[in-house]
Amino acid sequence: MDTVQLDPALALDARPADAVVIGAGQAGLSSAYFLRRFGLDTVVLDAEDGPGGAWRHRSPSLTMDKIHGIFDLPGVRREAEPAFTARARDVVPAYYAEYEREAGLDVVRPVKVGAVSEGPDDRLLVSAGERRWAARAVVNASGTWARPHWPYYPGAAAFLGRQTHYAAYRGPEPYAGLRVAVVGGGASAAHVLSELAGVAAATLWMTRRPVEWRDDDFGEEARRDAVALVERRVRAGLPPRSVVSVTGLSRTGVVRTALAKGALDRQEMFTRLTPDGASWADGRHERLDAIVWATGFRSALGHLAPLRLREPGGGIRVDGTRVLREPRLHLVGYGPSASTVGANRAGRAAALAVRELLTG
Repeated sequence: MDTVQLDPALALDARPADAVVIGAGQAGLSSAYFLRRFGLDTVVLDAEDGPGGAWRHRSPSLTMDKIHGIFDLPGVRREAEPAFTARARDVVPAYYAEYEREAGLDVVRPVKVGAVSEGPDDRLLVSAGERRWAARAVVNASGTWARPHWPYYPGAAAFLGRQTHYAAYRGPEPYAGLRVAVVGGGASAAHVLSELAGVAAATLWMTRRPVEWRDDDFGEEARRDAVALVERRVRAGLPPRSVVSVTGLSRTGVVRTALAKGALDRQEMFTRLTPDGASWADGRHERLDAIVWATGFRSALGHLAPLRLREPGGGIRVDGTRVLREPRLHLVGYGPSASTVGANRAGRAAALAVRELLTG
């Protein structure tokens, strides 16, 4: 399928570059570090007002003892471990800001990329409003936070209570004394339940499928197996599955807290919402005041639409990080690299592939 080529006149004022990196979260910064290290003229664009990526928007209640951990970015190690009670939305952006300075990465922000299209002279044209860059290669690290997934259920528009996606969850206080349903089978749902139990009048935990629990330490072999499963999907052109659907739910700190509070009593999903609650196919009805949709995110790739990369299965075929329909484009933080440890590896792999492409 051909790409869409925009008017060449639009590219006349485009700033040339060897590589443009879209996004300055962990995957983007890792990619930019290696691209610069390989001597490539690299421009890093980020839609945020400051460093930190999606971490800037996490709930103030998400402290460092509640996350799986963050991994050092390549080349610059953190000097000290933060306090357990420190807010992740403060700690991680501060580290990323320090990293950008120490690694010499001059991130251009705020820049919201609107389109990546076929450009002049065998380059890709990266457009953001009136600003444009003509890149020999593009590394996309736009993440998922901008695309929270809201599943559809009949009656959702008629429900009179509060509906919040995990992306907008800011702690348990607004739910004090309410009957709250938390939907989702991953770490985000466990985080919410661990905080709401004892604050809300009642919590109900619902998932579409039974939860698979992990009782091991999720070692290197298990991680490789999980990555291989996701890689097979993206190579086949299918949308990547959520991490927890592949790995299962581990007994992390927030999971143990929620278990201790009796909040992880999983129930079947309701079939429809009503103005005052939820109903099931067997006639059961529960009154609800609020729903927190901890139902994950989708990759934010709308700006790549002009390249027409989608396969019949709905995904983008990727080998490693390279897009098979467009070898000048690499996706990092997508599919198997959508994790903090995977992002570093993907950044280096993408940079190596770009260097090979540009130097022959």
